[in-house]
Amino acid sequence: MMHASTPPNSTGLAALEARLAQDLDFLELPAKPWVPETRHEGTPVRDVVVIGAGMCGLAATARLVFAGITNVVAYDAAPAGLEGPWVTFARMQTLRSPKTLHGPALGMPQLTFRAWFTAQWGVEAWQALDKIPKDQWMHYLVWYRTVLALPVRNDVCMTGIAPAGEFIAIDIEGAETGRVLTRHLVLATGRSGLGGFAVPDFLKGIDRAYWAHSADEIDFDALKGKRVAVIGAGASSMDNAATALEAGAGSVDMLIRRKEMPRINKMTGIGSQGVVHGMHQLPDIWKWKFVDYTASTQTPPPSSSTRRVSRHSNSRFFLDCGIVGIRQDAEGLLIETTQGAMRYDFLIAATGFQNDLHGRTEFEAIAPHIRNWSDGRYTAEMGPPRMGMSEAPDLGPSFEFRERVPGSCPMLAHIHCFNDAATLTHGKVSGDIPAVSAGADRLVRGIAASLFAKDVERHFDNLVAFDIPELQGDEWVDSTPLLQKEIAL
Repeated sequence: MMHASTPPNSTGLAALEARLAQDLDFLELPAKPWVPETRHEGTPVRDVVVIGAGMCGLAATARLVFAGITNVVAYDAAPAGLEGPWVTFARMQTLRSPKTLHGPALGMPQLTFRAWFTAQWGVEAWQALDKIPKDQWMHYLVWYRTVLALPVRNDVCMTGIAPAGEFIAIDIEGAETGRVLTRHLVLATGRSGLGGFAVPDFLKGIDRAYWAHSADEIDFDALKGKRVAVIGAGASSMDNAATALEAGAGSVDMLIRRKEMPRINKMTGIGSQGVVHGMHQLPDIWKWKFVDYTASTQTPPPSSSTRRVSRHSNSRFFLDCGIVGIRQDAEGLLIETTQGAMRYDFLIAATGFQNDLHGRTEFEAIAPHIRNWSDGRYTAEMGPPRMGMSEAPDLGPSFEFRERVPGSCPMLAHIHCFNDAATLTHGKVSGDIPAVSAGADRLVRGIAASLFAKDVERHFDNLVAFDIPELQGDEWVDSTPLLQKEIAL
């Protein structure tokens, strides 16, 4: 690629940042702070805490600050520059999304990846670019955070959530340790959503020395010369298989349950502003229908990712090859499949994520109270139940959790699920690049309305107390006395 060996133009980037600063000034962004200070038993209370400073967390935090909600902080467990999947467990070479998508730019041209890229490498390099290299996307997000001066704290992990009067208390550990009080909590926890890895039953009990989830930190160099199996036919399975092959694996077999590879990315074909802004307002039966259909047809891996595997002569694709069971012994793994028994040294499970909060200790206080689609929102007329959908949280219009039993956990109304687990209720606006700005806007509009309503008495008091005069009294002369004299004459 043209830009790969060309040093970036720092002058061009400085000029872009100057234009961005001017745009923000013209639009009066960030808006002036307007939320009254709040304390609980003498302790300052944050207006919003965001957990996660990946793409969604940054977009949410920026939108909050733009809206004048400035008493906010975002915490991320990862070191600075390693937030999200881009340079950790995302093993593709480039993003799968088209390079022209606006992503977290929040409607500002100068904040797009395209503006950032062309400022440093020029228009010709942009035109020559096919897909965005994933490392470069990470560099862009670091710039995004820096140029907007977003309040992000790294190396901080949330370990618990508890009520504190009318507020939410979160326990944190790491670079900062202690308890933080907040009025609203946003869980921008990415693809893993609320649960973490989805692990098939046949892997439970198998020594972790013999297998890894595709989102694990994997020592691919240790797979050199080894027989490797990869479960799945999605993008993640291809990326992990290719990485193993490129690291010198002796062989890599793709074990694919489907009889045919999925080939058509259905949702991309109907992508529009109608989908972005209309999906969450559809009747539930239509929401279910859309998500169920796309789940059943599946999203195919990119052609480039698939070719990245198939170009290796020591790779094989086994279709209609479901896993019946796995046994470990002195020789490694014996995998029983619908095509027969196969031997491997190591297995990578590209089996995705789940929405089960019950396995996460930080969610212990709220998990039993969260209402899911299976708690009455799903009905039989929608079609057969589907695992992963029935467990999805039943969210309100601002991504807020709902209570399974009304009154059992009031703070849920102020905890917002701004991650992949929100897809069934809200559409794909809180996990993928295309519509994350629209999702952040929807989230922040709801939080702003909630904060204003909660403080309505203080805002009315401010209205009454406001006493800066517009008129000084010398701008006019009262002619009424002259009129009376004219009438008397």
